[in-house]
Amino acid sequence: MRVAFLVAQEGVEQVELTEPWQAVKDAGGTPRLLAPQGGQVQAFNHLDKADTFPVDQEVGQAGMEEYDGLVLPGGVANPDALRMDAESVSFVKGFFERGKPVAAICHAPWTLIEADVVRGRRMTSWPSLRTDLRNAGAEWADEQVIVCTGGSNTLVTSRKPDDLKAFCDTFVPEFKKVAS
Repeated sequence: MRVAFLVAQEGVEQVELTEPWQAVKDAGGTPRLLAPQGGQVQAFNHLDKADTFPVDQEVGQAGMEEYDGLVLPGGVANPDALRMDAESVSFVKGFFERGKPVAAICHAPWTLIEADVVRGRRMTSWPSLRTDLRNAGAEWADEQVIVCTGGSNTLVTSRKPDDLKAFCDTFVPEFKKVAS
């Protein structure tokens, strides 16, 4: 199971990257860090700088056929930057077009809104995205984790860092179902 983790150069919530990353590794999978540019990404613990992580591949150089699933960690600045990067938005949209599973937590659904892939989906997120998701055509619910199999692929969404165990326990088996 090869899983792409797409983040911006700065602003990803560290725990929303590291815990799902470890869950993929613990399941025998191979996580890879993608970003708009090479080098490193700067993670945050809320508003404070945390660790940096090396980028494995620039999103513009990544082929969707290389990956079985896509994880979009949150943090406020992370998806806000990704949704302004055309290659990142195209990469996300491509997973939906190819029927591959996607998992998004916290503020990450902002990128999904920009990719125009939430219409008709049942989802959750950080509460402040509720109106954004509804305006984009999603049905929003305040639940720990939601699996939506409507549409061409499986979408797993979760609200916040406190939900990470449920998020990981849910998306990993969903990704394993389609792993090549």
